[in-house]
Amino acid sequence: MNLHQFAETHEVTNQPPSLDGTNLYRIDLPLQEWSRRFDAGWAESRIDAYGALAGGSLMEAGFAANQNKPVFVSHDRYGHRIDLVEFHPAYHELMRAAVEHGLTGLPWTDPQPGAHVARASMTYLHSQAEAGSGCPLTMTFASVPAMRLQPNLADQWLPKILATEYDSRNVGMAHKAGVTIGMAMTEKQGGTDVRANTTKAYPVGASGPGQAYELVGHKWFCSAPMCDAFLTLAQTDKGLTCFLLPRHRPDDTRNQFYIQRLKNKLGNWSNASSEVEFRGALAWMVGEEGRGVPTIIEMVAMTRFDCMVGSSALMRQALTQASHHCAHRKVGGKLLSEQPLMQNVLADLALESEAALALSLRMGRALDHLDDDREAKFARLVTAVGKYWICKRAPAMINEAAECMGGAGYVEESILPRLYREAPVNSTWEGSGNVQCLDVLRALSKEPGVLDVLFSELGDGHGDKRLAAHISQLQAAFKDTDDIQYRARQLTEDIALGLQAKLLLEAGNAAVSDAFIASRLGSAGRVYGTLPRGLDVEAIVARSTPQGF
Repeated sequence: MNLHQFAETHEVTNQPPSLDGTNLYRIDLPLQEWSRRFDAGWAESRIDAYGALAGGSLMEAGFAANQNKPVFVSHDRYGHRIDLVEFHPAYHELMRAAVEHGLTGLPWTDPQPGAHVARASMTYLHSQAEAGSGCPLTMTFASVPAMRLQPNLADQWLPKILATEYDSRNVGMAHKAGVTIGMAMTEKQGGTDVRANTTKAYPVGASGPGQAYELVGHKWFCSAPMCDAFLTLAQTDKGLTCFLLPRHRPDDTRNQFYIQRLKNKLGNWSNASSEVEFRGALAWMVGEEGRGVPTIIEMVAMTRFDCMVGSSALMRQALTQASHHCAHRKVGGKLLSEQPLMQNVLADLALESEAALALSLRMGRALDHLDDDREAKFARLVTAVGKYWICKRAPAMINEAAECMGGAGYVEESILPRLYREAPVNSTWEGSGNVQCLDVLRALSKEPGVLDVLFSELGDGHGDKRLAAHISQLQAAFKDTDDIQYRARQLTEDIALGLQAKLLLEAGNAAVSDAFIASRLGSAGRVYGTLPRGLDVEAIVARSTPQGF
């Protein structure tokens, strides 16, 4: 018998076509509609171009950057301490594309209605290809409001922070056309409680805003340690203060900034996070002395916004993979996407994804109009609400999407494991869930008018009795101040759901808004795939499924 005739044991069938090279913007109808709705239509060609990059070369680079994690090199071959982190070229490809397309500066360099929404839309696409590079990109973008508080430093640094040139070389900022900014806040003994920080700042000469200091202490988390400078916190005689600490001194010598080790993280593998020590590191005071927290909050508000956008992006990519798989995979001779129970699950996932995107881009619209007191108050509240709720929903949603694909969604050849590992970072970074909920209470109780703006935004239910009842219940919940901190998570969740329901209703897609309200404000089950009867799940699934394959 010639056994070679059996070399081909089977024919590969019942597999979905590859999504490689797909323009992620063109297969995302909700993104197209919501970005236009919130004034970013003028940037559609830019967003579309980035969608092609994100689904093509950047998607490929994302896999390579995660397969080749950054490596810490403490000394050179001659024994000199150098404190370098080496990245795979794919990581630099991701960074370069984002910087050159304005993801670190668009709203600041081209301020106009829709600028924050346009930049968020491109960030949303970038994060689907690879989220780890988003850390330094976000911090560079978010550093601008804080840097503007210190004019002498802003004059020197902002032109390069806002430049669309990426330079990964280990040289001083004077030799670069563009720079990136990181942050180093938390310490071992304090974590979120940065007021417990022990790092000390000593004036080199004159003291006060914009002056030079030397910092001595440690940071338990320093994100993206190869950035060109870091916003950090240290104690002076007047209390916790913000500083800008560059990796190189003005004379081009290395600053006294020492990487102790890289963090071995659950996810976010392409990005380096580190523990560092400052041993007399030269830094310049940013903002008023003793007012470090209010100064750094200028940055944190923007990074929390990007946590919303990033988690929404992870959910969208998980949904894309699951819906595409189910549109082509047959079980029992019938496509999964045509089977009622799977339609229930996919539609539920699609609702979660679109509601997250809607709230994120509504937040972007508020950032585009901070000169409007109402929008500024809305942004103050929804930064915390959205950061809590969207980031909290992502891990379970991505897990369900992976389950739609069976074993194919569990192996590293698919992107689902990476999305799942990545999801928890956004709920932890920049303040975990409890921190956000307490910030919601702080905004509502200490900043006049915020509660009024919330209920003005929610309105009267927009003709939907279920939403109207939800709003009435929320109003009653805030009138009852007993044990309000204990109830803070429930209150924050109810705010988020009310806002999402209102946005979807206003957008006018009845299938989406009716299903969302029936399930989120009604009595649906506690896991995905428990939508009530009578909904147009086929239309919802079709809306979220990549077409043309």
